[in-house]
Amino acid sequence: GPAGYTAAIYAARANMSPVLYQGTQPGGQLTTTNEVENFPGYPQGITGPEMMMELQAQAQRFEADIRDGWITKVDFSGDVHKVWVNDEKEIHCDTVIISTGASAKYLGLESEQKYLKLGGGVSACAVCDGFFYRNQEVVIVGAGDSACEEAHYLSKLCKKVTMLVRRDEFRASKIMAERVANTPNIDILFNTETDEVIGDGQVVTAVRVHNNKTNEKHEIPATGFFVAIGHKPNTDIFKDYISLDETGYIINTPGTAKTNVPGVFVSGDAADHVYRQAITAAGT
Repeated sequence: GPAGYTAAIYAARANMSPVLYQGTQPGGQLTTTNEVENFPGYPQGITGPEMMMELQAQAQRFEADIRDGWITKVDFSGDVHKVWVNDEKEIHCDTVIISTGASAKYLGLESEQKYLKLGGGVSACAVCDGFFYRNQEVVIVGAGDSACEEAHYLSKLCKKVTMLVRRDEFRASKIMAERVANTPNIDILFNTETDEVIGDGQVVTAVRVHNNKTNEKHEIPATGFFVAIGHKPNTDIFKDYISLDETGYIINTPGTAKTNVPGVFVSGDAADHVYRQAITAAGT
């Protein structure tokens, strides 16, 4: 993603001959975003995949060695860092920059994934995509602080926000829960789960839900379906060597890209659970 390509650009311009492995999703989370309008320098906006192709071309212009494949195992116990590509190829290096990002968690419904891939109304980032739903009605799923924050953000743009909470209470802090409860155009449905994202084959038109106490089903008209049930940092392969927080984000030395292992650095969403934006990833 933006962190990996930016790290490659800087390292290549410093004559460090960086090798970048693109992983299972070349371009990262941004490749699932249709329209990027909040990145400086693109007055007309740009699609996520286009932006990633431009970043890749920029890194290659300075002779960064960009390869297919993903790192499946590491050994950071010695002076020389070892990484394995696709379980087969072993590479030795002095320095490793981890830019593996995080993956948004989704409900896993077939209809949800369908409209996510179509770019037709499913999103895991209200700050990125909320603008496209101005004066429309949307649904958001989640019960934590970030779900409340995203619902509140959407309420300033959208006509109506329906918030689906699976249990009979929020997981969020009291102050965040009160903020959404006191926002007139946010409708909170407790004990409610999503059955299906309904659409016309191109875009979302409604969400079918059921109450898990009464089993009563109904449809909520909506043009956007936001999922705010958390992110999972892609850091499992590093856990034997690198310090992670309780949710798996890499703990860096504040204000730097350093990890607890000399010569191993981190950039982007693998360490950032606060901003999670393309520009902050590139900035690190």
